Amino acid sequence: MNIKLFTAAVAMTLTATAMSASAQKAYKEGVVTLSTNAMGQTIDGKNYFSPDSSAFAFSSGPAAIKLLTDNKSTFMAVLVDVPVASIKKAAIANADEIADAKAKTPTLTFTPSTESKVINGFKCTKVTGKDAASGKTYDVWITKDVSLPMNGMMQKLYGSAGGYPIQYFNFQDGKSVEVTVKSIVEQQLPKGTFSIDKDFEKISMDDLKALGGGGN
Repeated sequence: MNIKLFTAAVAMTLTATAMSASAQKAYKEGVVTLSTNAMGQTIDGKNYFSPDSSAFAFSSGPAAIKLLTDNKSTFMAVLVDVPVASIKKAAIANADEIADAKAKTPTLTFTPSTESKVINGFKCTKVTGKDAASGKTYDVWITKDVSLPMNGMMQKLYGSAGGYPIQYFNFQDGKSVEVTVKSIVEQQLPKGTFSIDKDFEKISMDDLKALGGGGN
């Protein structure tokens, strides 16, 4: 498993659910399909959300990966299932690792614009986000058509953007990747979507890095 590709995907996952906003359609439970490009590869994944939890699932080579978080950002676990290698691991982040991820999430200040376009069926307007620490700016496309349950990472990034981000940026170790929402579907999720099955061995995040070949 490519650990750098994996960590980039995890960065996308940390902000896979969005903030509440004044909206025409309020989703409480369902699936957001997302797409991004990390390390030269396109990653398509599905984020399963509820009022208090989210689970982002994607594939990396032969591995099926799911990242579980609660919407208060007090819990995070990464599940790795590689059937061809008989690997089923669940890496659980400790409080310091979660706090570190929060601390590295930039704070953006947004300036609205009059530019608009439709992205995957969502009516969007552009806002420009500025990172006060680096001075860099990012064009973000938001919609007021929908609202979803929020997690802490997304709230910090886009809570003041004025709408739900449809095309936006996630951040990992000072680098940014663009993410696009392809679709949002409201549905009742199967029991166990946000739980860790008993056949997964629980390990640390450092153990997970070693499993992926090491590196940061």
